[in-house]
Amino acid sequence: MSDVINAAVKKLRDKITGGFDGSAKFDIIGEGTIILDEAGVRAGDALTDVTLTADTETFRDILEGSLNPTTAFMSGRLKIDGDMGMAMKLGAVLA
Repeated sequence: MSDVINAAVKKLRDKITGGFDGSAKFDIIGEGTIILDEAGVRAGDALTDVTLTADTETFRDILEGSLNPTTAFMSGRLKIDGDMGMAMKLGAVLA
């Protein structure tokens, strides 16, 4: 597992406590994937309600709060595949 994935899992665990109602996968291009669901946050790859794909810099900016997830999506830096409602719910948690 990459250092980027390890750091992102830790950061997401700090942001999201108690799990997430639904399931989402973050696909960090060239690094790996992270699953977020009712069990919490972990590195892994499984079928989820929504998949969010971005490069390392974009994902880091979203986690640090310097880039709004909606802005990232509208500018093409973040790709979303699946349940858009779940993506919006997750965006609210991350913002």
